Amino acid sequence: MPHIIIEYTDNIKEDIQIDSLLRKVNDVLISYPSIFPIGGIRSRAIELNHYRVADGTEDDAFVHAILKIGAGRKDSDKTKVCEQVFETLESHLASLFSKRYLALSMELSEFSDFGTYKKNNIHNRYNK
Repeated sequence: MPHIIIEYTDNIKEDIQIDSLLRKVNDVLISYPSIFPIGGIRSRAIELNHYRVADGTEDDAFVHAILKIGAGRKDSDKTKVCEQVFETLESHLASLFSKRYLALSMELSEFSDFGTYKKNNIHNRYNK
């Protein structure tokens, strides 16, 4: 962990530069190796083709990020990381905000130890 999932409406797909955004968000998470093992970081995006925003009368768009982490991190660390990820999203989307209606949101989802199953040998590359 962590995993970050970025959902975005298809009416901004030409402008969002999603690969660049995923790289930037990954870079933020990688910058906290004492909080998140690098080999556990996953970033992905889901383009939404079916959605409705507000009353549906405008070509509104939205981006919603979900940061999923395992249990056990300090609240101060979670706050610091979430604020930096959200600032990264805001900065990346600034030009879109200047030219269209756009809603940006982010949530933190923390897994409990119960019911979480993992197997990952990518960590081996970083633990040498």
